[in-house]
Amino acid sequence: MAKESDLYAPVKAMLEGKGYQVKGEVNGCDVVAVKDGAPAVIVELKLAFSLDLVLQGIQRQSLADDVYLAINAPDTPQKRKNWRSRQRGYVKLCRMLGLGLMLVQGSTTKILLDPTPYVPRKNKRRQTRLMNEFMARVGDPNMGGINRTKIITAYRQDALRCAVVLAGCDSMKVAEIKAAAGVPKAASILQKNYYNWFARTARGIYCLTPTGQQGLKTYAEALPALNENPAAQV
Repeated sequence: MAKESDLYAPVKAMLEGKGYQVKGEVNGCDVVAVKDGAPAVIVELKLAFSLDLVLQGIQRQSLADDVYLAINAPDTPQKRKNWRSRQRGYVKLCRMLGLGLMLVQGSTTKILLDPTPYVPRKNKRRQTRLMNEFMARVGDPNMGGINRTKIITAYRQDALRCAVVLAGCDSMKVAEIKAAAGVPKAASILQKNYYNWFARTARGIYCLTPTGQQGLKTYAEALPALNENPAAQV
């Protein structure tokens, strides 16, 4: 069975090949490498990627700018499968934390990522969508952390407003629904009909379907908040 110390020789050989002088177990650091004209390098060794290893690497960043995490390459089909599914996420995490990542396989050490300062790229379009949704949503209809539950979005709230208006009559014109529900995008919601809540009975005229009636029952607890004025209509 492999031991953490088995990773030392391959990592040392790789660093020495790059011109570093390498020593093990220096003041609690698994590997320390020094080269004239270059920052000191610290490497922490573990058989597998773990939170403990990440925390150890973060602690070492107070001692050196270049800190690597070195792990043993998976040695079974199942471990290799798990590694393939998670490698991208592990690399991204290390990049965000400014840590490097090495993979040791036998006598070979491969650098998957060098440590560099991380500056996240902002996605302006997604930022705008986030704030539009936040401002358009009335109240706080969802509990954070829920799963297996349909989220009440601003769009769904608008669809519910239209459904409430239609629930009180056989059918209505789009303009009337828009005015009564206070939903500027009522025409689009009725036409696209994502939830199958509406049916067109004639040109520009809609009614509520049985699915829509059930939708009002399903989201009954969210209906009172719809009487409030939305912060924004986007």
